Amino acid sequence: MAGSGGFEPESDRVTRQLRDEIVDGARAPGSRLVERDLAADLGVSRLPIRDALKALVTEGLVTPRPRTWAVVREFSPTDLADLYEVRSALDMLTFRLAAQRRTREGLDRLRESLDAEMAAAEREDAVGARRAAADFHEAVTSLAGNELLNELERTLRSRMRWLLGRHDDLLGVAKEHQDLYEAIAARDVPRVEELVLQHLETSRHAAAEHLRASRQ
Repeated sequence: MAGSGGFEPESDRVTRQLRDEIVDGARAPGSRLVERDLAADLGVSRLPIRDALKALVTEGLVTPRPRTWAVVREFSPTDLADLYEVRSALDMLTFRLAAQRRTREGLDRLRESLDAEMAAAEREDAVGARRAAADFHEAVTSLAGNELLNELERTLRSRMRWLLGRHDDLLGVAKEHQDLYEAIAARDVPRVEELVLQHLETSRHAAAEHLRASRQ
């Protein structure tokens, strides 16, 4: 996102572009990220490329290599298991708090993300649907009203957005989010907890299928 007045430092712009390409699947796991080549492709000097690669290493999306290149991270089954252990714990707490503390303004933001996801899913816009699905989860975290949870979400955001993009059933996931939205709006905590467990299982299965397909 650009800073105030619309200005966005070049290194931030490059980081955002590379992050989006990795999360959206435009740059496949294991792809080489060479400073010289990226600078030529993006029409920038090597310094913002270097800064972007450092940032993406910190975010967990890129694996560094010696000297002036890196690779898009290849998430192993162990990596996925670790992510799901963390996500399972955080999602249950986050959605529960969101149901207990939801506000009209927060619900409006959640509805906006859900509508964008549903519309993208219906027109089979996979990138748009997956981005909106991740926006939905971030809106739930905001709705939970816990600053420490927000800090943790920001730390894990890139890896979680990558994880949330590992599904092909765009409408199915959007409908699960619709059910979660309705339960949060109704402050039905037991229903929210039940739906979160189902949603986690859907996501876990989809990610495992993606990983198997990518290794064939």
